[in-house]
Amino acid sequence: MKTKIRNGLSDIWIMFWRCTLNAIRNPETLVMSIVAPATLMFLFVSVFGGAMNVGDYDFTNFIVPGIILQCIGQGVVSTATSVNSDLKGGIINRFRTMPIAKSAVLSGHVLAATIRNLLIAFVIIAVAFLMGFRPDANLFQWLGVIGILTLYILAVTWISVFVGLTVSSSESAISILALVSILPFFSSGFAPTETMPAALQSFANHQPMTPVIETLRALMLNGELGKNLQLTLIWWIAILVIAYLASIQAYKRKLTI
Repeated sequence: MKTKIRNGLSDIWIMFWRCTLNAIRNPETLVMSIVAPATLMFLFVSVFGGAMNVGDYDFTNFIVPGIILQCIGQGVVSTATSVNSDLKGGIINRFRTMPIAKSAVLSGHVLAATIRNLLIAFVIIAVAFLMGFRPDANLFQWLGVIGILTLYILAVTWISVFVGLTVSSSESAISILALVSILPFFSSGFAPTETMPAALQSFANHQPMTPVIETLRALMLNGELGKNLQLTLIWWIAILVIAYLASIQAYKRKLTI
């Protein structure tokens, strides 16, 4: 049993390095995944910062969680397109003939995406520091930020894996996953929900992006977590489990075709 687990972890590690090397061989994609978040952070603070009123918050401090989630949503698109490319190109069928754990292919994609998107979050926070971001978090709160971001990234990455396994083309995956990067705009990520029209306010208060943004903001700025942490865990653990199970079932169906 221990040998099987060890071999499975080794297979995942190999698939992780395969995905990482593929990303390195496409420097344009790698550079843009870092430059785009930094540019977006600069754009919002420089262009919109002076015109935005977010109550007691400094605007730079306020928007960092929303920018992070929006950029991660853009980042997971590459996972869907990579999975779809592996499927359509026959790579997954080739792996079927090799003595590796069947789940290692998907897990390798997820591990690579998780590390890449945590790096994106780090870049955004670093750029935000240069532009005036001043968090009040202690060590344990920063560990909480990392934990919440990891949960969120895992959930949206497994969603992207499912999309990559089920759509007919990479273009379709990009179109569908645009929703993940758009939803933070319809939350408390960029403006207080109480400033929105009634219908939009109701949607923003009850969609899954808002509690995770509020949780990250409270942890970074040493604010009150309230029920947001509980809602975040309920929403995103449920989404992660559903997306994972759906991806595994879709993968199994592809292997039987």
